[in-house]
Amino acid sequence: MHEILSSSTPGTALLVTLVFLLAGVVKGVVGLGLPTIAMALLALLMAPAQAAALLIVPSLVTNVWQLRPLATLAPLLRRLAPMQLGVCAGTWLGAWALGAPAGDWATAGLGLALMAYAAWGLAGAQLSIGPAAQRWLGPVIGAATGLVTAATGVFVIPAVPYLQALGLQRDALVQAMGISFTVSTLALAGGLYANGQFSSAVLGGSALLLLPALAGMAAGQHLRRSLSAQRFRQVFLVSLMLLGIHMLAKQLLGP
Repeated sequence: MHEILSSSTPGTALLVTLVFLLAGVVKGVVGLGLPTIAMALLALLMAPAQAAALLIVPSLVTNVWQLRPLATLAPLLRRLAPMQLGVCAGTWLGAWALGAPAGDWATAGLGLALMAYAAWGLAGAQLSIGPAAQRWLGPVIGAATGLVTAATGVFVIPAVPYLQALGLQRDALVQAMGISFTVSTLALAGGLYANGQFSSAVLGGSALLLLPALAGMAAGQHLRRSLSAQRFRQVFLVSLMLLGIHMLAKQLLGP
């Protein structure tokens, strides 16, 4: 396997592959979660910056796939453009100010982000944001999402709750999340590159992990036909909450 993986033990390389397979299954069933669950689990095996670098290609390809149908893409892009500009600005500002996700602070931050996202999903909280508020709130939410992305490698908070509050139909919401996640992935790649964490060598290792991610996504789409997506999502969110608690407690309480 590639340098970034082959420098680890065979057992670790296998675990990394299984993480992307599992994350792909989650993505296939519920339509999101590949970067979130991959970062959560990989951060238990390696530094957050290395985990974020491995995530780039699988996240980008699976989220670009989520941009379909192309016929409805342009109007949604125009609507979400202010938010996405905020995502880029926040991510790059965070990468400049904070550096690549690394060390105890980023691990604790990732734990908090996972707990917040899981709590939001489990609470079933619903907000409604009107067109007037979207004009100024979109860039703010985007910038906040970018800062979280730069610090932790996770880009679901606060982007997903905001997108859910726009009153989009189900297909449009899935496409909107695809737009936001794609932009966040590209912005994160730029921030990692600027901090010397995303070279062409790392790109090769990330590309290798696209295969288990796609295999898992295909399996997840098949599983979705016979499993309640709502129940699966609940289990997924509880798992993220427990992972977040573990990561935060580990940093606060020490080894």
